[in-house]
Amino acid sequence: MVSHLVNTVRNAVGIIGNVISLFLFLSPVPTFVQIWKKGSVEQYSPAPYLATLINCLVWVLYGLPMVHPHSILVITINGTGTAIEVVYLTLFLVFCQDKKKRLKVLLIILAELVFIAILAVLVLTVAHTTERRSMIVGIVAILCNIMMYASPLSVMKLVISTKSVEYMPFSLSLASFANGVTWSTYAFLPFDPFIAVPNGLGTLFSLAQLVLYATYYESTKRIIAARKETKIEMNPV
Repeated sequence: MVSHLVNTVRNAVGIIGNVISLFLFLSPVPTFVQIWKKGSVEQYSPAPYLATLINCLVWVLYGLPMVHPHSILVITINGTGTAIEVVYLTLFLVFCQDKKKRLKVLLIILAELVFIAILAVLVLTVAHTTERRSMIVGIVAILCNIMMYASPLSVMKLVISTKSVEYMPFSLSLASFANGVTWSTYAFLPFDPFIAVPNGLGTLFSLAQLVLYATYYESTKRIIAARKETKIEMNPV
């Protein structure tokens, strides 16, 4: 009875986790709408989108029937995430005016694709059981999950140095926090360290971002207002 209840709750949390993951993937949309309107990526960092891309690619590989059978939900949500991140990075490359930065992003994307190809070939040829394949790709997936959650650290450094959260999207931080909390809860029904560790760390990273946002929200408004006043003074009607 208790076991059945735990499984029911776990499945429910897993479904909620998939929905929140989709919101996490879609949360940067306002940022890219702003980039589209301004015609420039300005100081926005590509790191979160690059980290999320490699994370989704690894989990798609993990969910393949020949690696980890019966994982269709893993493939669908991460396949969707991969497509969304490709769109984001394409827009980033289009509106990035710094040629060196654009080249760096392109090289990182190429390196990620090569890495996934090599990992897939090695896992499918060297490991001969789904248990071993799942373990190998699962460990890599954990590392990529941690990397995805830690990717905003560079943006957090920028926030502290400028005392402005203008280039740290609130929607992305909030969605990351909700995603981390949901999957951390899922990992304790019953305890699964492979899910608990990266998502527990992700919750802490996201909480730190939200604290920074609350700390520098008012100063950000003052900085933006001062910038608008300066533009009006320089370009009077």
